[in-house]
Amino acid sequence: MSYGNSYSSPSLTSMQSLAVDTQSLGHLKLQAGKNSPEAIKETAKQFESLFMRELVKSMREATMKSGMLDNPGSDLGTDLLDQQLAVSMSGQPGGLSDLIAQQLTRQMGITAEPGAESTLPVRPQTLGSATPSTAPRATVSDATLPPVKIKRTPTESQANFVRQHSDVASKVEKATGIPASFMLGQAGHETGWGRAQIKTKGGGNSFNLFGIKAGASWTGKVAEITTTEYVNGVAKKQVAKFRAYDSYEDSFKDYARLISESPRYAKVRAQTGSAQAFASGLQKAGYATDPEYAAKLSRAINTTLHLRRLQV
Repeated sequence: MSYGNSYSSPSLTSMQSLAVDTQSLGHLKLQAGKNSPEAIKETAKQFESLFMRELVKSMREATMKSGMLDNPGSDLGTDLLDQQLAVSMSGQPGGLSDLIAQQLTRQMGITAEPGAESTLPVRPQTLGSATPSTAPRATVSDATLPPVKIKRTPTESQANFVRQHSDVASKVEKATGIPASFMLGQAGHETGWGRAQIKTKGGGNSFNLFGIKAGASWTGKVAEITTTEYVNGVAKKQVAKFRAYDSYEDSFKDYARLISESPRYAKVRAQTGSAQAFASGLQKAGYATDPEYAAKLSRAINTTLHLRRLQV
């Protein structure tokens, strides 16, 4: 099966195998230092292949087996078939590999090949009525994070919330490395997907999407409201001061600054490869007092990941 079109460089011909293959990985390592568009394209294809392999694997696991002919030999054969299937499905024009390659090109400051931006088709919105110009821009994290399983179909309000804040979240991800979907999921969870945002004394918008409180070191505007805190596992109502901003973008930037610079969240910064690990890290670091915070946040992040992949 063909993996894609051949390149002019003899050392970067289309590969029939995944990046986990030693020889293929060696080719990628050899080209990595050159920062060439060809190397970026091939790397993007390998990322997509790995993603597709996990996707196919998840579908296999969700399929009921008869048990009559199942054995280690058949399992190995199926795994090899799935690997080859993932390879053949990757690298298609307008696919995930094009999206990943474009993002890597921008982040590495490499001049893209003429016409590279036009390979991605404009797709109709799956949820909501947003036009292509307002569709969220997917980032590398959206394509490289593991496939997610959600128990409930996302609501219209969730889709609209993600769509509204996706551009800002993607911008902050590019600057800090915190996955946009993680930030959007947490903002959605904290505000009830925009329905329960913190208001100032006069009823104005605090633009605080992450429930960040105004401690002694905060010198900006504040919003004082009654909130629910858990003391020894028991929910109690308390009056607390929260930070207020001039825009939603300021809220995203302040959250990213908190996670990136506070020693309290040092371990969280190293757990951006998994929604569950990231959420658990935040709870262990004391971001919230709700004992179920990690589980709730994980579900919100997975919903956001699902939505962004649909809306691209």
